[in-house]
Amino acid sequence: MSRYCLARYAGPLGELLLASEGAALVGAWFEGQRHYASGYNLQQAAWADAPPLSAARSWLDAYFAGQQPEKPLPLAPKGTPFRQAVWRQLQRIPYGATTTYGALAAELRACGHRACAQAVGAAVGRNPLSLFIPCHRVLGAGGALTGYAAGVEKKQWLLHHESLPAVLPCFPAQKSVSSLSENALQI
Repeated sequence: MSRYCLARYAGPLGELLLASEGAALVGAWFEGQRHYASGYNLQQAAWADAPPLSAARSWLDAYFAGQQPEKPLPLAPKGTPFRQAVWRQLQRIPYGATTTYGALAAELRACGHRACAQAVGAAVGRNPLSLFIPCHRVLGAGGALTGYAAGVEKKQWLLHHESLPAVLPCFPAQKSVSSLSENALQI
């Protein structure tokens, strides 16, 4: 018997494959994205309505309805210790904010990790929980709209959906994670 349960979610950006293991969501991939279910052996997975999958669909319904969802269900992405550290940093990016790969690398270095923007970008690109771990909120140097495993068009749509501009320099008042340390809850 498989340890994973699967469900599909049809959203405005296409279909997402959702995967859970036990009480946690472990995967949310857009159909056709790079690294689709990479590292997860889903061939024997069961198509079932497990509680984490129902909760994930409710979270996605709220998100795509324009609401800022509450913290989602428990997440358990699989990855190296460095990727796990990057994904924890991504989860700190509030709805309505962005950061850059370089800023994430600096934050990780301050926590004792050896990190450069390129290594952070590689870890961000391997995020197995699209939307739930908000890698779409990470921009390139100077706020450039770069990289997204599901495609830059989806990233741009998601930023617009969250009322964020696609490129920061055009909007100097844009909040970023690095400027939110004191006022993170005022978004």
